[in-house]
Amino acid sequence: MTDNLEVELVYLYPLENARRHKTDKYEVVNEQDPTPVFRRGYTFIMIIRFSNREYDESSDVVKLHFNYYGSAKNIMKGTKGVIPLKLKSDDLKDDTFNGKIIGQQENTITIEVCSPYTCAVGLWELQVVTSVQNSVDDPTVYNHPGQIYILFNPWHKSDLVYMPDERLLDEYILMDVGKIWIGPLGSCRGREWVFGQFDATVLPAAMLMLEMCQMPHYRRGDPISLCRIISKMVNNNDEDNGILVGRWDGDYIDGTAPSAWTGSVEILQQYLETQQSVSYGQCWVFSGVVTTICRALGIPSRVVSNLVSAHDANASLTIDKYFNMIDEELEYDPMNEIGEDSIWNYHVWNDVWMARPDLPKGYGGWQAIDATPQERSSHSQIYECGPASLEAIKYGVVGMNYDVGFMVASVNADLMRWKEDPKEELGFSKIYCNKHHIGRLILTKKPFLFDPNGDRDREDITEQYKPKEGTEAERLSLYNAVRSTRLAKNFYALPDPNLEDIEFDLVELDRIRIGEDFSVIVRMKNKCDEERNVRAVLSSTSVFYTGIKANLVKKAEGIFKLKPHSSERLELKIAGDEYIDKLVEYCNMKLCAVATVTETRQTWANEDDFQVVKPTITIKIPSEIPCKSPTRVLLQFINPLKKTLTNCKFNLSGPTLLRNHILSIADVEAGELVSAETEIVPKIAGEQKLIATFWSKELSDITGASKVEVTEEEE
Repeated sequence: MTDNLEVELVYLYPLENARRHKTDKYEVVNEQDPTPVFRRGYTFIMIIRFSNREYDESSDVVKLHFNYYGSAKNIMKGTKGVIPLKLKSDDLKDDTFNGKIIGQQENTITIEVCSPYTCAVGLWELQVVTSVQNSVDDPTVYNHPGQIYILFNPWHKSDLVYMPDERLLDEYILMDVGKIWIGPLGSCRGREWVFGQFDATVLPAAMLMLEMCQMPHYRRGDPISLCRIISKMVNNNDEDNGILVGRWDGDYIDGTAPSAWTGSVEILQQYLETQQSVSYGQCWVFSGVVTTICRALGIPSRVVSNLVSAHDANASLTIDKYFNMIDEELEYDPMNEIGEDSIWNYHVWNDVWMARPDLPKGYGGWQAIDATPQERSSHSQIYECGPASLEAIKYGVVGMNYDVGFMVASVNADLMRWKEDPKEELGFSKIYCNKHHIGRLILTKKPFLFDPNGDRDREDITEQYKPKEGTEAERLSLYNAVRSTRLAKNFYALPDPNLEDIEFDLVELDRIRIGEDFSVIVRMKNKCDEERNVRAVLSSTSVFYTGIKANLVKKAEGIFKLKPHSSERLELKIAGDEYIDKLVEYCNMKLCAVATVTETRQTWANEDDFQVVKPTITIKIPSEIPCKSPTRVLLQFINPLKKTLTNCKFNLSGPTLLRNHILSIADVEAGELVSAETEIVPKIAGEQKLIATFWSKELSDITGASKVEVTEEEE
């Protein structure tokens, strides 16, 4: 027997500490057997009760050992912290593990502890080691049976993720429902998404993700390294057991269609339970999951949607399209053996907030990370992207870590079109350059506002990514990037084509309702004194939102005479019945026009993407509902198709209301009401949000949202 103190109980006051640490919303804190969730750099209170006698400061040695879960414990690497306890009145330091005894009552001591603002984020374990001074007996070790989460602390001035405007943390850390803007430029809409970062499955799923990729434990306190890993592990493109499998071809029979998800929680729950990648995701789904993980870990994050987004496959800072001698677009890139450039209707990634001590002063703040596997990172040759400083992107400083050049091209590349020309050394001549087509609008959700029935809550952040389009500053920023990019210098050195004497204009469409007729219209104006013969090709195609063509709907071509100083209008009419069976998911369409002037060899080409708009789900629920009492919810919309909907399912979610509730319904005839109802039992009072999606074999990507006020339970 030793005379060492024997620990009977360690209690960490999980809920009381959580209120100061702003972690009291985490479900794991509120469970019957709670898990403490602390923020690094902040103090917390705990007690230790001894079973055999009182603590004697003159002879007893009591130490707290904090050990990072699953790691090789190492004080020098920051995966172990040792705190010798004494009665002290000094303030605790926030740059190391330290603590003090602040009270004693019989066999119980009260302790104040502080973790360092640099410590590794994740799961920690606690040991209490007791001994007696000058004793030859071995110390007694008590292993606390629970675990502790320690998170980043954006409220702490010394933490790298500190956000000076603390009001914004109510949005970028604490808001658990948001919006993701999806769709082509003219019909883009905010799609509601349940981030659910406080759900009990999220932190364990995030820890599993970090273990799957074997991220060294000692690096998990660095938000730069961690966000880079998150961008890698939310997708499974490297076949590394990442969270989501990406798919864009519309065939999701062996998984869940991306448009059927209502939020991140069900995805992370499946990942945690199966320890396998979940099927399926797309860019906006990846982005929603990234937001959930970042906010859960304490990294301020927002979703970013870039409308008309460039995928530059060969680092030329251009998006190049090639045509043959008879104005047919080539199905391959003759100048690029790596891959083919493309333009996505929209692309969604994330901004995360942090200081950048690895970069010169001024490049901290918002940083772009992209979890969609488009290209291998230039820094690692694996599928990860960022963090790229928005300041570096805006001014074309492509030498700054990480992947700044790729992001510059995404928002500000020039669109160049080339035509086969045997007279040119390259074999092609440049026929068109559009300097304003890429990065037309960059959106995120406006803080503190949620509009379930409109887009009043969208915020235009385009000028955070690039100077105003058309200004000299915008050109200078792009040319700054070009000067530092080997291949780009070759493309931009080629002269622009001379202005020609025929003006062409493709009339853009924003949106049409599903089933409505529309037209491809090109206006032509002859500015010269001579007659011109114009050969034109007009077409309409259904496309995936990544820009990949799906089905040709209609095409027409011909030669037209244009008299001196006259104007003409070419029109290709397309009826609803001609396109409705050729639509693919999200119902995006592309209009294309190519024209060549016989006399001058002037060639022009342009395209426009728009969306066929589908109905939204009406969620019928009272504006106020009582807490902990059942309330009826009704979901409805009209089937807009001239066909029966089969395999119909609604998915309804809302934090503290219900989680991923699936409602299967019978087939719905053409033009009939699609309807389902269920009950919810709210758990917590306050403003809550409901998100609904609908999916069937014939029609998907139908969504709806509603806000409700949950009132306190009556006594």
